[in-house]
Amino acid sequence: MKRRTGLRAAALVGVFALIAAACGGGDSAEDETYTIGVSNTLAGNGWREQMICAIKAQALASGVVDEVVLQNENTDTTGQIGQIEALISQGVDAIIINPSEREGLNSVIEEAISQGIVVVAVDQAVTAEGAYVATNDQVAYGELGARWLFDQLGGEGNVVEMRGIDGVPADTDRHAGFEAALADYPGITVSQETFTGWDPTTGGQQALDIISAGDVDGIWTSGIDYTVVEAFQSAGAEFVPIVGADNNGFIDQLINVEGLTGAAVTNPPAIGGVGAAIAIQALTGEEPDQVVTLTPEVFASDDQAALEELFDPDQQVGWSTYVEIEPFTTYEESQVSDCVGPGEE
Repeated sequence: MKRRTGLRAAALVGVFALIAAACGGGDSAEDETYTIGVSNTLAGNGWREQMICAIKAQALASGVVDEVVLQNENTDTTGQIGQIEALISQGVDAIIINPSEREGLNSVIEEAISQGIVVVAVDQAVTAEGAYVATNDQVAYGELGARWLFDQLGGEGNVVEMRGIDGVPADTDRHAGFEAALADYPGITVSQETFTGWDPTTGGQQALDIISAGDVDGIWTSGIDYTVVEAFQSAGAEFVPIVGADNNGFIDQLINVEGLTGAAVTNPPAIGGVGAAIAIQALTGEEPDQVVTLTPEVFASDDQAALEELFDPDQQVGWSTYVEIEPFTTYEESQVSDCVGPGEE
């Protein structure tokens, strides 16, 4: 049986109310149905695609959502403000956003809330008054992976920090966690810092450049991992320890690539399904917690049994096999893979 639901949901307030979210809503007294909008600014990214599919799956499983309206394009904060304004004008009942900034969207979010629209930020936090926030603990993601790497190197050596998108909340938080770990390892030097844009192709090319430059003892990545391993293979270079996320392709490599040492830190895209469950709970008269944080876990190459449990040979390389998150999501795993929302063929 594949490991799918091991993450712990650490709600910051009212933990017992979370159990009600697992019901996925249910019909209101008047059998009312709802429309959910989604705002995403990183299109073509496997993690974000799975996040959107989890939103659709939870909306479908709830039985009370009639449509998911998607605003999905590569854009900046100004563009995301336009996405949210468009969703407001379309009369959606809730908006789930993966925010490009922690504070830059606050005005438009608060405008939506003032019109009775439920707003849930997923994956990355916002500070807007009244918004719900459901995130993976991004500071812990950075710190846990960094500590594993620094320990693996015996506290000495040159490491490369391959970050995500400069300025977005998740990248800022992960870097803060990385720096917190680094403060405890004076023998570790960060020889290079890159921004991958969370693009596998970009990360792979950067890794080739890093390998060519030499003088690297370990690599921490913000989820661009399997293409980094592929770069070492293409260059015929000896592996250094690599930290990545729980991408299925990276898990496969940690199991099967000879000589590779690494660790995968969980960061499930199913946080989108959690956000949908929270939105539906709020729409159907429940009182969900304002902030929900998932605690990451580390799966290292010296625990092959755990990695084999996590790996799914039928899953895409850039997707996570943490598909279901209790007590929030009520969909079947296949519904995420199908990526079909209410009213879609």
